[in-house]
Formats: sequence, C-alpha cells, structure tokens
Amino acid sequence: MRVIFLGTPEFSVKVLDAINNSKHEVLAVVTQPDKINSRSNKVILGKVKEYAINNDLQVLQYANISKDGIEDLTNLHPDVMVTCAYGQILKQNVLDVCPIINVHASLLPRYRGSSPVQWALINGEKEIGVTIMKTELGVDTGDMILQRAITLDGDENADEALSKLSVLGSELIVEVLNLMEKGEEKYIPQNESEATACKMLQKSDGVIDFSTSATQIKNFVRGMNPWPSAYTKCANGLLKVLKAEVVDAVGGEKAGEVVVSDHKNGLVVKCGQGYIKLITIQGENSKAMDAKAYLLGKKIPIGSVLGE
Repeated sequence: MRVIFLGTPEFSVKVLDAINNSKHEVLAVVTQPDKINSRSNKVILGKVKEYAINNDLQVLQYANISKDGIEDLTNLHPDVMVTCAYGQILKQNVLDVCPIINVHASLLPRYRGSSPVQWALINGEKEIGVTIMKTELGVDTGDMILQRAITLDGDENADEALSKLSVLGSELIVEVLNLMEKGEEKYIPQNESEATACKMLQKSDGVIDFSTSATQIKNFVRGMNPWPSAYTKCANGLLKVLKAEVVDAVGGEKAGEVVVSDHKNGLVVKCGQGYIKLITIQGENSKAMDAKAYLLGKKIPIGSVLGE
C-alpha cells in the first residue's frame, strides 16, 4: 500500500515507524508547522518531523491542509492516508483524495475528540485502548475497522498511558493496512447510543477541587500529568501536583486542609471524602521534587487550606 502519514507528537512516532518498517511504502509525512520557542526564538521540531528527517522521508507541512495541501497529496497518488494525532480537522476535499483511516486513542464510540486518554484517566477507567477507524467529516464518528484494549494498573499518568497505546496502535495499523491491501477489512458502525465526547484540555482545567474524593483527585492528577498539570495554591504560591496517592489519615475540618506536613511524613490533605498524599510536587520557579524534599526548604503549615 502507498501510504501518506499524517501526525505530529510523540504518540504518532511508533505508528509511523511500524508502517515505515512494514512492506507498505510511506510516500510522505504530513505534520504540523514548526513552532518557535518564545524565549530563545529557536525552531522546535515536532517528534514526527524529527523521525521523518532521520529516516529520509519526505516532509510536508501546511498551516491549513484543506487549503494548501490538496495538489501535493493528489500528485503522490496514495492508496490510503493514515492519520494519528495530526492536529487539523480534514475537510471533504482532503477526504476525497483517497481512503483515510485514523488511529484514535480510545475505545470508540467512547471518548471521541481530543485528549481521550487524559479524560479516561480522570474518569477512573480501568481499561483504555486504540481504535482504527475510517475518517469522515464527523469527529471520530466513522466506522471502526479494528479495536483493542489494555488494562491499566491504576497509577499511570497520561504520558505513560499514551506510551502504552502508541505501541498498541503501531501493531494495529499494520494489521489494518494488510487487511486493506487484500480487501478483507470490515467496517463496523459505531453505536451512537454509547457515544461520549471529550473536550480539549486548557490550562485552567488543572485546578484541583479538594471537595471531591481522594480517589477522584488521584485520577485527576494522573490525567493532568504532564499537561496542563494539576495545581493548587498554597502559602508559597502556585503548587503543581504531579503524583498523589490515597492514604488513611485523621484530622482536618475543611476540604483542602493540610493535616500532615513535614519532611519525614510528607504532605497529606483532607478531601471531600478521604485523604490524599501529595507525593511529587513542583513549586513556582522550581523543579519537580518529592514533597518531603520540598518541605525541607519551604513550609506548608498544618491547618492551612490549599486553594484558598
């Protein structure tokens, strides 16, 4: 199969690599335009572009693929396009070039849209997975071709979960391309009654609500790490929480109240239900560190309320 691959972040690299090392031919790699670091003014290459350059693959970049890319895509005469976290919505003129299949990091029809893995963790899902689907104009509404799930251990953050799914996606995409080459793929309509959608995360979504349960907060921290990160306020300013665990504790009257705070026992906070121990934290203008190490240099008083 003659393949054009569309993807941008780290999650997409293993999928591209699997195709590139299969019997199928990668005609070109389409990825989002380069970014410029606002401080150093240096060009930041996406991970997919880095891979393409290192493997001598043609790179195409468009601010708007539907306006600027049609002629290039058509002239390559692809059999199929594969999208994987590309970052642009494809309009009908792109869909008309050839069949397009998408590697989506959820068990469709659940978690359509952006940030599916993050929301699955936030919601405490026990399983996540990858769906290979036919791309159409709706957001992740196309017929499914292949789907597979993995069981979580309950402690993965979003980066770790995405890494596991990228491996799974790399296996599934080659299976699907092999089926398509033989004309043996089967298209399964999604059950609309089971469909759920998830929104793109914003920085403002990271505020920790200590009135929820300790389990909910643990899962929230998992889903928000590494971006936009879960955070709260303390006497020392903004405090990011990168890892947390549910613990047994006593004391406190208000949600968010600090009940343990020292360099030997760490930092424990009362929640709406239960108690949460903040394991890895990051203060303003500081590096991420164990909460015990943080408390050696800065104090968060017992009885203070985080978030106020």
